[in-house]
Amino acid sequence: MSACPRRQFLKTLATSVAASAVPSFAKTKRAATDWVELGNSGVKVTRLAFGTGTFGGRVQRELGQDDFNRLVRHAYDSGIRFFETAQNYGGMHEMLGIALKGIPRDSYRLMTKYRLRNTENPRDVIDQFRRTLNTEYFDILLLHCVRTGDWASQFEKLRDEFSEAKHKKIILAHGASCHGLQPLRTFPGQKWLDVALMRVNHDGTRMDNLQGKDAEPGDAVEPIKHIAAVHKQKTGVIGMKLMGEGAFTTPEQRDASLRHVIKLGTVDSMTIGYKSPAEIDEAIERINRHLNS
Repeated sequence: MSACPRRQFLKTLATSVAASAVPSFAKTKRAATDWVELGNSGVKVTRLAFGTGTFGGRVQRELGQDDFNRLVRHAYDSGIRFFETAQNYGGMHEMLGIALKGIPRDSYRLMTKYRLRNTENPRDVIDQFRRTLNTEYFDILLLHCVRTGDWASQFEKLRDEFSEAKHKKIILAHGASCHGLQPLRTFPGQKWLDVALMRVNHDGTRMDNLQGKDAEPGDAVEPIKHIAAVHKQKTGVIGMKLMGEGAFTTPEQRDASLRHVIKLGTVDSMTIGYKSPAEIDEAIERINRHLNS
């Protein structure tokens, strides 16, 4: 080997060694505010969402509009660009619509949920949602709070209306939020579910049970396998009740829940309800730490 090719070989080798010496975490470090794909839905959201339904929205409503506006803007400025609400959260459509006013619509994602006892024409209801939240479309629209094992057949006509709205691009993805082990057991295999909102934390607080009663102790173990199966079928998984709907009052409890959910590896995005900027900052810090530990 001549001197010149040898020098080039050694230079190339040194460059390769130096590159391989760069810590791998520098390339793969993840964050609560990363944009993530929700299965095959075609929708990307931030890993951490801003929820507005703590105790049916009471906690957020009691902030008043001005403080709620500031909280939403703090979340947005901190990198949370996924906001979720529901018709059932009395007044939260209106409050969130006001809080988001002036923020470019293409810079955030918006999810709401449809109250199943509605008797109005679904298209009229969805149009009312759009007017109240000042948006032409929803990134995600969910059947809210399905509680029975036959929910898919029970709400077949409503599912068809959602599919038609998706075809017209009034919504980009559809799905359901689950309340109870009976419906949860049927979520795997339901390919209509672009997105599934499911309860998950480390000890079963405010999680699913056979009675479908939120106040009863929930099962922290069985839902894990159903969540994994739903995730495997490429349905986007959003976790809720990570803080036990405010029941986890100590830093240790909140940390244990976030660590548990993140380590499952089957929850794409997480929604948490907040009442202060400090809670937002804490959630981001803890999620960032557990994502990279």
